[in-house]
Amino acid sequence: MKLADNKATLSFSNGSPKIELPVYSGSVGPDVIDIRKLYAQTGMFTYDPGFMSTAACQSTITYIDGDKGELLYRGYPIEQIATNCDFLETCHLLLYGNLPDVAAKAKFTKTVTNHTMVNEQMQFFLRGFRRDAHPMAIMTGLVGALSAFYHDSTDINNPEHREISAIRLIAKMPTLVAMAYKYSVGQPFMYPKNNLGYAGNFLHMMFATPCEQYTVNPVIERALDRIFILHADHEQNASTSTVRLCGSSGTNPFAAIAAGVACLWGPAHGGANEAALNMLEDIQKMGGVSKVGEFISQVKDKNSGIKLMGFGHRVYKNYDPRAKLMQETCREVLSSLGLENDPLFKLAMALEKIALEDDYFVQRKLYPNVDFYSGIVQRAIGIPTSLFTAVFALARTVGWIAQLNEMIGDPEYKIGRPRQLFTGSEQRQVVPIGQR
Repeated sequence: MKLADNKATLSFSNGSPKIELPVYSGSVGPDVIDIRKLYAQTGMFTYDPGFMSTAACQSTITYIDGDKGELLYRGYPIEQIATNCDFLETCHLLLYGNLPDVAAKAKFTKTVTNHTMVNEQMQFFLRGFRRDAHPMAIMTGLVGALSAFYHDSTDINNPEHREISAIRLIAKMPTLVAMAYKYSVGQPFMYPKNNLGYAGNFLHMMFATPCEQYTVNPVIERALDRIFILHADHEQNASTSTVRLCGSSGTNPFAAIAAGVACLWGPAHGGANEAALNMLEDIQKMGGVSKVGEFISQVKDKNSGIKLMGFGHRVYKNYDPRAKLMQETCREVLSSLGLENDPLFKLAMALEKIALEDDYFVQRKLYPNVDFYSGIVQRAIGIPTSLFTAVFALARTVGWIAQLNEMIGDPEYKIGRPRQLFTGSEQRQVVPIGQR
């Protein structure tokens, strides 16, 4: 961050004196106006619900250009990362700032692999939940509970503690998600296998049983690995901001990540792919492809209450670059499994075609986002809809940790404390109960 050549001048129509505010430039992206001393100088706050125009931190991890449809991890385009790297290489990049060489990758992979098992008592903790509990309810509890089982790495101000808790979280999240799934379907838990890759190990823990040998399909493994990569980080979104805000109090990393899991549960955030798939299934029940036009008409009708899920994005005002990659992966998976004629995928293609050509959607820049296709891929793999957001949390964990560690290392970081525009009652006096 460096001072820009210009300054911002704030003037007031009521005759109050003007003030000058510093302007800082990043390496790319918009300049920012430094308003940290605004209250001290003017007695006023800024008002920005949803943080539409507010930069709450400086970061070197992820950059998004919504107008261009560009996503960079540590400067590398997501298209290059997803094509040339696997998920653990991506984790190394996000955590340490560089892509590993052969030796560094082997070391990092071995370290993560050796931490995939969870404390055996976690099984008993899990069994306290109802069998029909939502996986995200279970995951919120399990991730938070890690601090009780691994309290030797809970000092957020200790770099060694942050390092080991980062490895533990990345390594154990697939195990926890798979345990939550197995518990819900009444099957025995499957232990991780050190001879499998990260995504392959997750597939084994999800779908293997003690009854027979399970062989990981390499096409499915690569597809899942790509899902993890595309969801690994996405700048200062709601759940990442939650992790940063939670961590700013000095709480332990496991608690901060559990807060991120809870935030991700919302249908407007991590639950979007589940919502998109549910929408496609609803159209299919209406009559499938032949009813797409009718459905689009309902979407355009403001009074219908029907929303087009999986299209548009808070940041992207262009085609989500992750969606293009996810569409390719979707085709590969369906072809590998002999599901090329999958009715939901055909429906998705028809819906996409209309949305990309219809002026209503083009003018509003409602392009398909990554959630539109990832739900179809996971459904084809055999992952139940209720588990989609847990898989998202698994992938996003590394981004949360990288952002949390960056915040702790930032000399300017303080405990988060947003201000407010108060619109309630002015001071009033309590009247004795008999006189009210």
